[in-house]
Amino acid sequence: MQVMSEELLTTFEVARLLRVDPSTIRRWIKEGTLEGVLLPRRGKKQLYRIRWKTLNDMLQDSSSWLV
Repeated sequence: MQVMSEELLTTFEVARLLRVDPSTIRRWIKEGTLEGVLLPRRGKKQLYRIRWKTLNDMLQDSSSWLV
């Protein structure tokens, strides 16, 4: 499904799906744990988007980092 794989999710949407705080998603992006797309800045806040495919790949590979 090509359209779904190109869909961009907000940090809030990803956090809700993974049941973590949005700040955790932003931290994972900054640490390089999760690949994010940095949007052009508006004001002081950095905005990120996560590709659906990136999230799906991370979840498929989750057995390597889950305890």
